Amino acid sequence: MQLQCYKYQGTGNDFVLIDNREKTISLTTEQVKWLCDRRFGIGADGLMLLELEPGIDFKMVYFNSDGNESSMCGNGGRCITAFAKYLGIVTTHAKFLAIDGIHEAKIDNDWVSLKMNDVREVEAGEGYFYLNTGSPHYVKFVNGIENFDVFTEGKKIRNNDRFVFEGTNVNFIEKKDNELFVRTYERGVEDETLSCGTGVTAAALVAALKGVSSDKNNCVIKTLGGNLNVKFEKVLENTFYNIWLEGPAKFVFKTTIDVVD
Repeated sequence: MQLQCYKYQGTGNDFVLIDNREKTISLTTEQVKWLCDRRFGIGADGLMLLELEPGIDFKMVYFNSDGNESSMCGNGGRCITAFAKYLGIVTTHAKFLAIDGIHEAKIDNDWVSLKMNDVREVEAGEGYFYLNTGSPHYVKFVNGIENFDVFTEGKKIRNNDRFVFEGTNVNFIEKKDNELFVRTYERGVEDETLSCGTGVTAAALVAALKGVSSDKNNCVIKTLGGNLNVKFEKVLENTFYNIWLEGPAKFVFKTTIDVVD
């Protein structure tokens, strides 16, 4: 099978995108895993199929690099919106279906703002917070984040007995000047990624709860792959709505590749 694939990245969180509006493409777990492999395939944190959906602009079908379909990906949602613009499906605004429901997006050149689902519950534990921003996130404040062992510590938490079935993403955060520095261990990738959209969203909300944001309704996030912005409104202690994840979503290249059936 020959596929035309497009590579996009949002602050270093990179994805293989495939136009499946004709619904002729069906990939196995092993094929997705191979396409995302950085040594034997194209290389990416995840893969997305763009498909048609009645009543809205398109549907996003997202797979982690381990080949399994997964929960919502924030940077993926921003990148597939940029891809939809490239394909001529949308111009400055988009509405699409993801696994966690319908999302709105706004496009200004390569800057894409994505509306996330409301968050109505944040668990505050001993030294951590746990919440779902489209994907589950365990959030923990640390010191010396630049030299922190994200892989080792993140893997321990991700494989904790509590998360053995569903798994969790793990975010380590530290306030640095007027920015919040966030580093993420992603389930399904099973490694640190340069950025994570649902993760920085979770970190921004936790920072608001802790009162460490420079702005109570806006949070500038620094990741290893670049800066993102999270805007939101808070109505109760653990309830956030009108949440927007904002940042660059850039085309990298397109290629045609033969995939073994």
